Amino acid sequence: MLILESLMGRKPTKRIDLDKLEKALVKRGIGSSLCEALAHLGVPPSGEARARRESRVRRSAARAALAKAIEFWNEPWASAWANEILKAGFLARLDADEVADLITGVRRLIDHIDRLEPPETSRTELAAALFGSAHALDRGKTMTAVMTRVLRYRIGDLPERELWEAAGIAADRVSAPALAWSIPTIGESFLDNQIQAAFAGSLPLHISSFALQRHPITVPRGVPVLVVENPRLVEAAAERTLPASVIAANGNPSTAVTTLLRQLQLCGASIHYHGDFDVPGIAICRRMQEFGCTPWMMDACDYEHAIDLANRSDVRLERDPRLCGPTPWNTALQTTHQRRRLIVHEEFILEDILKRFSQTRC
Repeated sequence: MLILESLMGRKPTKRIDLDKLEKALVKRGIGSSLCEALAHLGVPPSGEARARRESRVRRSAARAALAKAIEFWNEPWASAWANEILKAGFLARLDADEVADLITGVRRLIDHIDRLEPPETSRTELAAALFGSAHALDRGKTMTAVMTRVLRYRIGDLPERELWEAAGIAADRVSAPALAWSIPTIGESFLDNQIQAAFAGSLPLHISSFALQRHPITVPRGVPVLVVENPRLVEAAAERTLPASVIAANGNPSTAVTTLLRQLQLCGASIHYHGDFDVPGIAICRRMQEFGCTPWMMDACDYEHAIDLANRSDVRLERDPRLCGPTPWNTALQTTHQRRRLIVHEEFILEDILKRFSQTRC
């Protein structure tokens, strides 16, 4: 006890501040760390205790490195972002130098995004150019995870793919194409000819963002277009040679889909959207409305009609445990969905969707 009192400068209590004890031991040259000093004194800590101590030291160093790395950032959200990635554990296995390298890379990526000009760049190409590896920004990488959180502060709460695309960074410009049926193009580009030939052959067509950027399409003003959540409806429209344009968002729309819809909007097309009656589907519908599409057959009465059809057909619908959130195009849908909590996928009412749209919009 006397030795501890001498080291600490006061009579020790039941709890000892290990940081102060370490500093006292290091100051006296007994060791370069608490563990080393205790070993020199003949009482080495257990392996478990040593591991806990090293983990605490590493976390402390990582926090300090993070604070230093963002010290001169101008972004008002920088501190909140730093606290978020700390709490999420992204830095748990990194030492101070690795944290500094990571945040330097994030800063470099932010500055590069601010200098980007259309069209968007490929994520793999950007990763190779900035970090020397085409896989540096793959999903599951720490850099990707912490940068995704940066983008949420800068852009908003969107799904990961949409966030990166909104920042001008796509996976590439040829994958995740738009699947479309019967777009009545009136131009004479290679893409126009391809779309027209596909319709003549009763074929749905995949259209990449690369093709759309090279050859923007034009359609007559006011042409009706139905955007659906699931590709099966485009397939069915082609099978029936439906006299209406149908485009699949395939869940959250890719860059190719949004590029195609923007071009149709510029031409004055009348674009409508239908999706699944479940929480993700209603959320997508909400985003599509914000994008400029008009929800179609997505009202409370349409939802109830689909449930009645399931009951008459003796089909047991799955229940959705979550709340769907606001439905500004039809406030009754939110109330009805919250009360019913039944999931109706587009494919279940496929015939009704396609028939009614072709009859009322064409």
